[in-house]
Amino acid sequence: MTRKTGLGKGLDALIPPSESALPEASVDQIPVENIQSNPRQPRTIFDDVELDELTASIKEHGMLQPLVVTRGVNPDEYILIAGERRLQAAKRANLERVPVIKREASDQELLELAIIENVQRADLSPLEAAEAYQRLKDEFRLSDAEIAKKVGKSRVAITNTRTLLELSQGVREALASRLISEGHARALKPLSEKAQGASLKTVIDKQLNVRQTEALVRKLKGVRPKRAVKTKASPEMQSIEGQLRDALGTKVVVNNTSKGGKIIIHYYSDEELNDLIERLT
Repeated sequence: MTRKTGLGKGLDALIPPSESALPEASVDQIPVENIQSNPRQPRTIFDDVELDELTASIKEHGMLQPLVVTRGVNPDEYILIAGERRLQAAKRANLERVPVIKREASDQELLELAIIENVQRADLSPLEAAEAYQRLKDEFRLSDAEIAKKVGKSRVAITNTRTLLELSQGVREALASRLISEGHARALKPLSEKAQGASLKTVIDKQLNVRQTEALVRKLKGVRPKRAVKTKASPEMQSIEGQLRDALGTKVVVNNTSKGGKIIIHYYSDEELNDLIERLT
């Protein structure tokens, strides 16, 4: 059974799951030139190849899924809520009119729904998501917990994503250009701005993976790996560790004592930590 994450609940309130469930009267045809892009659209980069493919599909089959719009200030003017890629493709296909669903939306909802749509389709880059979450926090004074509830993510994931904006400009540019991954960027974050720049060059030149980058950062910060005293676990504890490892998908160590003990769960990146938090909570 697929577990529901709550992702896209805002869009579900606006867009029915299928066009067949939509009463014909609720879809209008309006001129493309009357629709303005969402001014709060968080996505800034659109893949030209994907747009060309969508344009070709629209030319052949028409626009199958309506855009969602809200009324603008001027008569016959509409502002896009959801469907930026489809709107751009419709313009490329030289469509004169497109199907739309009209809804009311505040400035906050324009941003929230644009974020939800992109998150649902995994269209936002890490930095675009970070900037969008920061705008919700700054402009509408939403907490990370409130943002998390709206977009269907954990509070920790929202906080960690926003902290990408604290990286040096060089690291942010490398992340935006996909020279490094989000994991690399997070690994470099504990360093000073100058050290981030020097380490970034090493990471790119030597093509270090995330774990190697984390080791490099620990070395630069003078952190020596601790040598743990290995004690062989009993067969029973080894079995328990195996069950926990299979359930959590990572290394788990159980230290059992006469007065209780502790369970140590290992993770190797912020992404793995977020996944563990999702599983455990």
